[in-house]
Amino acid sequence: MYFAGVDLAWAGRNPTGIAAVDGGGRLVHVGAAGDDAAVLAALSPYVRGDCLVAFDAPLVVTNPTGQRPAEAALNRDFRRFEAGAHPANTTKPEFAQGPRAARLARTMGLDMDPRSPASRRAIEVYPHPATVVLFRLARTLKYKAKPGRGVEQLKSELLVLMDGIEKLADAAVPLHVAGHEDWVRLRMRVSRAQRKSELRSVEDPVDAVVCAYVALYAQRRPTDVTIYGDFATGYIVTPSLPAERTGR
Repeated sequence: MYFAGVDLAWAGRNPTGIAAVDGGGRLVHVGAAGDDAAVLAALSPYVRGDCLVAFDAPLVVTNPTGQRPAEAALNRDFRRFEAGAHPANTTKPEFAQGPRAARLARTMGLDMDPRSPASRRAIEVYPHPATVVLFRLARTLKYKAKPGRGVEQLKSELLVLMDGIEKLADAAVPLHVAGHEDWVRLRMRVSRAQRKSELRSVEDPVDAVVCAYVALYAQRRPTDVTIYGDFATGYIVTPSLPAERTGR
């Protein structure tokens, strides 16, 4: 069984990160793709049999305005860590014809119900809250290019994220990435980066690895994940925040 992660560009204009992990937690693929055909081609070797594909993108969007109930619920727990979710609604042009992630999942014949017992499934995940839980962060890592963030800050934060991912080799649900040649290349690209664009081309594949790990984690420890929302109105699956960190 494979566990794939897709850091999906909502509208398809930007690169999409793709990663896949085998049943033993070993990274078998990490890279980027462009349009739907390229995304499907990259995933094809890993979705022919039993699989769980984790999309960092909405699978279900039915609300015409505002945010989904899933986003509101997740934000109550994770806003204090600066890990709130972006609102999704059908007024946004990228969802007017249905979510891109859902189209891809249907093309691959994947069941999108997060509570389904099916052997070939897709779920929606979100890397920021996942890293807050997995790495016990006080706030999200600031590796996304935004005004006021310089190249050195972005590089440093992205390397901290990659260090955390590598340390998952010793986690209760282990992930092994350090020996994979494409992962090594990604680290080198970050270390040598001089421009934000060079880092931007790496962050999507790295996020995809986090998504793939959340899929693996959800399969191995289903009682330790939270499903915010539901299949009817949209949902997000993430490792559960310990009660003492919810601030309630």
